[in-house]
Amino acid sequence: MKLTEIKFLKKLIKDKIVFASIITLVLMYIFVAFAGFFAAYSKYFSDRNLSYSPPSKIYIINQEGRISFPYTYNYERRFNAETFRMDYIPDRSQKYFLKFFSKGDEYKLFGLIPANIHLVKVDEPGRLFLLGTDINGRDVFSRLFYGGQISLTIGFLALLISFPIGLLYGGISGYFGGKTDAVMMRIAEAIMSIPGFFLLITLAAILPANMTSVQRFTLITTILAFIGWAGFSRVVRGMVLSIKTKEFIEASRAVGASSLRIITRHILPQTASYVIIAMTLSVPGYILAESGLSFLGLGIQQPDASWGNMLKEAQEYVNVLYRPWLLTPGFLIFIAVLAFNLVGDAVRDVLDPKSRVRN
Repeated sequence: MKLTEIKFLKKLIKDKIVFASIITLVLMYIFVAFAGFFAAYSKYFSDRNLSYSPPSKIYIINQEGRISFPYTYNYERRFNAETFRMDYIPDRSQKYFLKFFSKGDEYKLFGLIPANIHLVKVDEPGRLFLLGTDINGRDVFSRLFYGGQISLTIGFLALLISFPIGLLYGGISGYFGGKTDAVMMRIAEAIMSIPGFFLLITLAAILPANMTSVQRFTLITTILAFIGWAGFSRVVRGMVLSIKTKEFIEASRAVGASSLRIITRHILPQTASYVIIAMTLSVPGYILAESGLSFLGLGIQQPDASWGNMLKEAQEYVNVLYRPWLLTPGFLIFIAVLAFNLVGDAVRDVLDPKSRVRN
């Protein structure tokens, strides 16, 4: 690691809040990367007899008052004629001890490596629902990990599409100027005027209903990236207009360097600070966009999980009052977006000290 990179990291983690945000994001991405290991069940597991089951209670003190290895009880569902609601009563006739690093449902690590080891499970027919279940009896805790794989990665995938396009497009427009610049900027402005939300609604109405979640995920990512690059290219174009008049650019022209080489090797690297800042501040927007679309039913569809479609059940006030664990995806979205914004602001302050607001 270079000395400049070390200094950059030291400045970045100097603020305790920013450091905590970085640790939070690192942990989130570790959890979703190893989702199959941390999740007790697969994302398609369902026990409809335990619909809206409350979180499992973990006991470390047995009925004799002695310290015991952690265990839990299954719930029995009974209809309450007085409240007209289903009550969940622990069945204390059978203990189910927690088993760590135990074999369970098979999954593919990183989508490639077959594995079946889980962090914690209980033996069948025991059920371990650390954050309760949804309407279909699916484990919310397990689905949070699988849902995070989509909600936390869509931002970076969209950036891989939009930023290279915007960077090169803005660089060419600003470098050549004149009529080329005018035409290219009018095209960018036309793309910026496209109402992305209504475009996605229209596509959702005309696309086949049997599309897989992978296909929908790819489509959402592509559309968000296609709409997002135009605004970024305008900023890059403005920076290139000032950079191309520098002496080192004139020297490159004098030695016969091609326009493409000057743009890619000499001009665009000068915008690196802004690009890094823009990337860190853009990811939260893509996370919120995917979550909002999935929440409205235009994104990832059940039974596949994303934090947006998991949060959809929490729109009913009855669930908010009696099943607060269904709000957990919304809390994670809030934490992820807040952490990215804090890190993005810190990166901006380090790379561009003039941007700091002085008291």
